[in-house]
Amino acid sequence: MGLERINPGSLARPSGFSHAVRSPGLIHLSGQTALGPDGRIVAGGIVEQFRQALSNLLEALRAAGGAPADLASVTIYLLDIPEYQAHGRQIREVWLELVGHDYPAMTGVGVTGLWQPEALVEIQATAVVG
Repeated sequence: MGLERINPGSLARPSGFSHAVRSPGLIHLSGQTALGPDGRIVAGGIVEQFRQALSNLLEALRAAGGAPADLASVTIYLLDIPEYQAHGRQIREVWLELVGHDYPAMTGVGVTGLWQPEALVEIQATAVVG
């Protein structure tokens, strides 16, 4: 089995990338921002954007045959680390609601900009599937 590129119709149509690429035992998930079904970044602040970005990532993961418990590594790109930290409790609640108590290896990276100028967060991941 080679690489399988997966682009669920429920996510914004990708341009120049695939939402997920599955290879034997692995699912590589492209960075997801808070794009809503209308193709625009959702209204609200970091918590709302985190929820949408994580939901998008999990949608791509499920379309590729994975589940939240399969997440092995997650990288979170942030425009404002102090803002993310200030809302850590709320963000943790979103994580628990959408993913559960399984925590993968995680990294938070401060950046000066993301692809969509109004995006505050982007989440990228790798999952291990059997």
